[in-house]
Amino acid sequence: MATVSLDNLKKSFGRIDVIHGVSIDIEDGEFIVIVGPSGCGKSTLLRMVAGLETVTEGEVRIGGERVNEIEPMDRDIAMVFQNYALYPHMSVFDNMAYGLKIARRPKPEIAERVASAAKLLQLEPYLKRKPRELSGGQRQRVAMGRAIVRKPAVFLFDEPLSNLDAKLRVQMRLEIKQLQRELGVTALYVTHDQVEAMTLADRMIVMNDGVADQIGAPLDVYSDPETAFVAGFIGSPPTNFFPAGAVGLSGGAKTLGIRPEHLELAGENARARGTVLYAEALGAETLVHLRMSDGEMATVRQDSSAPMPVEKTEIG
Repeated sequence: MATVSLDNLKKSFGRIDVIHGVSIDIEDGEFIVIVGPSGCGKSTLLRMVAGLETVTEGEVRIGGERVNEIEPMDRDIAMVFQNYALYPHMSVFDNMAYGLKIARRPKPEIAERVASAAKLLQLEPYLKRKPRELSGGQRQRVAMGRAIVRKPAVFLFDEPLSNLDAKLRVQMRLEIKQLQRELGVTALYVTHDQVEAMTLADRMIVMNDGVADQIGAPLDVYSDPETAFVAGFIGSPPTNFFPAGAVGLSGGAKTLGIRPEHLELAGENARARGTVLYAEALGAETLVHLRMSDGEMATVRQDSSAPMPVEKTEIG
């Protein structure tokens, strides 16, 4: 286990700046999620921590030691990739043991470490199988097992669940969080999925075009976004944005952001009118989608027991 510090990290490819001064101090055993849309720089930031991308400016410290010039294999980290990166001709055992064999660890130690990780990940029945004989979730567990047996100070995850179906993603993110807690290891996890970020993170870094727009605990980021981008990206469905004048507000504010659960239909103090386009009944809740009188879209989240809206309605 180790602390990780990023001090004003910057990255440029030629004349193109892609990371613009990201700083964070990560505590020992903390789970940090780097979240943002495609192309925002989140994977590049992770790869700089791993040593797979050079740092243009700034400093990476692991366990208090500057590692900018240290090779990836010597940083005491393990990385789990989106595509699993398993050797198809090797068994599960040999895939998990590969790094230890390269490090010339004794055979009894390799066997013990692989057995321990296989038990933790429920892979014991599959140790003799090839990756092609496994499900997507099982292959992801093998990739995690290969990282675990090395006993790294820091785990790095680069969109590890993006190739799995929706049901399996839910199951695997619960397993990853439980595993990280059991091992007590520091983890950095990249995803474009803000639901993954909300459920996994102790703290999240919300990236926007190479900038860390906000760093904080998931509920703090959700409840108190510092930028319009964060308000619109974190949360599903996203925040509704209204021109201040359209809802009767005056003063310096130009735009009002309201979460779908903070709007209601035909409220007593309704400030705006809209046309219901459709309603999504999702079981415990219903999402009502409207086109407002100014042409903008809005979404209202309401309890499924609430009456279905009429075509023309007010929100407030």
